[in-house]
Amino acid sequence: MEITASQIIFYILSAIIVGCSIMSVVSRKILRAATYLLFVLIATAGFYVLLNYHFLAAIQISVYVGGILVLFVFSIFLTSQVGEKMPQVKLSRRIAGLIVSLGGAALTLFVLLTQNYPYAAKVSESEIDMYAIGQSLMGTERFQYLLPFEAISVLLLACIITGILVARKK
Repeated sequence: MEITASQIIFYILSAIIVGCSIMSVVSRKILRAATYLLFVLIATAGFYVLLNYHFLAAIQISVYVGGILVLFVFSIFLTSQVGEKMPQVKLSRRIAGLIVSLGGAALTLFVLLTQNYPYAAKVSESEIDMYAIGQSLMGTERFQYLLPFEAISVLLLACIITGILVARKK
């Protein structure tokens, strides 16, 4: 079996995601956990690039890395000390978390090995037209998403105003 460059990149990105996800969960310093989450989100954008979904990769970087993660870091700075360590978790909770994680991994592995995925190998070589994506996101007709987009922008504005009010009280 011949290994291609895209398979090697896939395995590297997978290792980064698995390793940084584990480090994000087990890290006792909350800012380091957010940094590990940053690496997970960037590697996920790498998967989109491998699939020729450059628009989704750009959205992943701009929305999740540029928006959500910055919001996490700001909330960390507003609510706790940067060098503050998380409290030690009880051994019983660690064992319960390990059992649940192993059960989820076993279930995922079972589903992956027993199910047939006929469309898994059929990845489009061409990219979707940006004009069509823009029309679908900003259109007002049926199956177009201008109203949810505007509702989310109002919700995010309310969150920003609430964050400012909470920060001012201190």
